[in-house]
Amino acid sequence: MTDAILVLCTCPDEASADLLCELLLSQRLAACINQLPGLTSVYRWQGKTERAREIQLIIKSRASLFEPLRQCILTHHPYEVPEILALPASQGHQPYLDWLKEETS
Repeated sequence: MTDAILVLCTCPDEASADLLCELLLSQRLAACINQLPGLTSVYRWQGKTERAREIQLIIKSRASLFEPLRQCILTHHPYEVPEILALPASQGHQPYLDWLKEETS
């Protein structure tokens, strides 16, 4: 078992994605963040179906850091209701998990 989590968060543009990455890494709330541009999100918002081009962030962190990570995103994200979903990593390559823990300590 591991404390590692993957947190998903979409951003509307490169500037907001870069800002969140810099903040989360500098505060050691994440060890690594993948930015996947070119995502199209289709969702319901305020009674209408919407489409938006977004950047998907895949944030590698630890469950014990989820609350400060969530607060950092909420403070700096431009959306009224940003996507913040944490998925547990039940297993992983131990050297990578050790590195993740070291980088978020």
